[in-house]
Formats: sequence, C-alpha cells, structure tokens
Amino acid sequence: MALFGSSAPAATSTTGDISKDVEVKDGMPTDSISDLSFSPTHDFLAMTSWDKSITIYEVNNNGAQGKWKGVCKTQQGKEEIPLCLAWSNDGTKIAAGGADGTIFYYDLASASPGELNPTATWQPHQLGIKGIRWFTFQGKQVLITGSWDKTVKYFDLSAADPTQPMGVLQCQERVYSMDVKNNQLLVIATAERHIHIVNLQDPAKIHKTISSPLKWQTRVVSCFSDASGFAVGSIEGRCAIQYVDDSNTSLNFSFKCHRQQDPSNRDIARVYSVNAISFHPQHGTFSTAGSDGTFHFWDKDAKHRLKGYPDVGGSITATAFNKDGNIFAYAISYDWSKGYAASVPGQKLQVKLHPIIGDECKPRPGSKKR
Repeated sequence: MALFGSSAPAATSTTGDISKDVEVKDGMPTDSISDLSFSPTHDFLAMTSWDKSITIYEVNNNGAQGKWKGVCKTQQGKEEIPLCLAWSNDGTKIAAGGADGTIFYYDLASASPGELNPTATWQPHQLGIKGIRWFTFQGKQVLITGSWDKTVKYFDLSAADPTQPMGVLQCQERVYSMDVKNNQLLVIATAERHIHIVNLQDPAKIHKTISSPLKWQTRVVSCFSDASGFAVGSIEGRCAIQYVDDSNTSLNFSFKCHRQQDPSNRDIARVYSVNAISFHPQHGTFSTAGSDGTFHFWDKDAKHRLKGYPDVGGSITATAFNKDGNIFAYAISYDWSKGYAASVPGQKLQVKLHPIIGDECKPRPGSKKR
C-alpha cells in the first residue's frame, strides 16, 4: 500500500526526503525505544521501551493507531524492562526478552482489545536477553533467545512444558545481537567480537565461529534477505558485509558510515555507533541507522549508497521494514551510548514511519539481488 496515500516521486539525488514521514503519536512510550518489529503477516508494528512497556500499533492510511498495550510483568508481579521482541512466523504471537532474563510470551488470539497481558512468563536466563527470534523446525514454531549469560536457548511453545529449553548453545561470550532468516540461518554476535553461525537445519550445534571483520565492539547483526550472509555494525561507525559460504569470501567487505567531519578540524572525524541494520524484504538492499541521527539505504551488491537522509534530531535506536517493504519505521530516542549521566529530561522521543517511494530501496540496475 502507499502509506497515507502518498504518491509523490522520489528524489533523484542521493539525499533522501523525510518531510513526508509520519509520527506515531497514539499511546507512545515515555522512555527510550529498545526495539521495533513489524508483523510478517499484517501491518502491525510492535515496540518495546525502557519504560517497561510493549505496544503494538496498526498502521494504515490514517497513520498508526494503538492496538494493544501492556506492561511487562513477571510471574511475581515485578515490572521488567524489555530489551528486544520478535513476531512468530505466522504473525499470531510475539515474545519479548527482559533485562533480568525473563521471557514475555503473548498469544494475540486471546488478547483483549487495547490490552496486552502475557500468556506466559518465565525466566530461563540468569542475565538479560539481548536477542530473540522465531523459526519453524519440524513443523513447530520455536523461540530462540540469546542472553548476556553467554547462552542461546530454544523453546518449543507447543511442548507440555514450554518453559524447558529443547536445546542450549554455549556461546563464547555475552550475546549482544542475534538474527534469523528463512528458517535456515542463525547468526549470533557476542562480546569480544565473536560471531557464531548456526545452520538451523541442524540447530543443536554451532556451524562455525569467526571474529568480526570490524575492529571494535559489535552493536548489531542482521541477516541478508536470502540467508546467504549477514551485515554487522559496530560502535566505530562501520558496517561489514559477510557471506556464510567460504567460496564467497571475495565478496566480503566493510565500509565507513555514520561518521561526520569535525567542523573545526577537517582532519578529525566524529564517529557514531551503528545501532540498527534492516534488510528490505523484496529488494535485498538494507538500511543502517546510528547515534548520529541519520539513516541510509545501501545496495551491498553494487557497493553503493542509494539514499542518505538528514539528521532526525536524535539517536536512532531501532528500525524495521514492514512485510511489503513500503514502510520503514525508525525510533528516535536516547541510545545510552554515553551512559546514565547523559540521559536528561526533554530528549527527543519519537517513532516515525517513512513511506518508501519510487526507487529509494531498489538496487542499482545490473546489481545482483541477494
């Protein structure tokens, strides 16, 4: 669909237009947005926040209206901060991972209008959950969680006791980011720049472990649309493109992004963290977004930036494309990169919807889609 009926042509230059981006206003959280995720079956946008809430919006031509909202509470009634969330492959369930290692599981078929109460909560991890994803294995929808306790766990929610993991992977370090694609590929990025690659046809073991091609701490990892590889973003304002198959190593590369020249000294570059990477579901192109308050669309096969967008006025903490790839959501909020002391009242807090118009995300002619 054309978001809000917009049909204006895209700009032809490499500078993108954010003037038509629509702000989500209904029932917004009151603290930084930790994650965004679109449903794989409907234009439902879910978000988690440091104010301990999880909110789901229905996106349509009138904007975004709140559909469900709830506070993440454990079985003991304690409120907890959700750090990440994900939709099941059939779009009927969501799960969020808490800062204390709790899983918040929601079956939306039983959710009352406007209210969002967990179908189940349990605490399988000793420390916070920083990655959460679903995949289908042997006909079952399986939830994957990755934690700062250095483990990744699988849960079959159709089992007699879904709180008991059906499998556990021991990682070399704390899990910082994790992604899944096409029920084939699981990529786990940990502290100390380790990256674990798992073939989800054989999920009980780690297929191989590599060191990040980037020299500084990993911030985010995101799988290609065709599951042939992944992109990695770091705190140093760099992104790397990495293929899984060793025969494609010649295609691996890294590039600078989210850096700005110091206006008083052109020899000095200000470096910003790459906080989010999202792949377009149809075109295989991707976005990066960072602490500098900008987002960009890239064609990795042509090694080309398609569009760069102006500073939105605050750090971008999370991004997501909808299922059709014609809406790009981004969250503007404090990203904690400068610690608690820099979190001050009045910082910008918004979620915006950017309509993908024309060729903004289309690969360059002749580039191979992956």
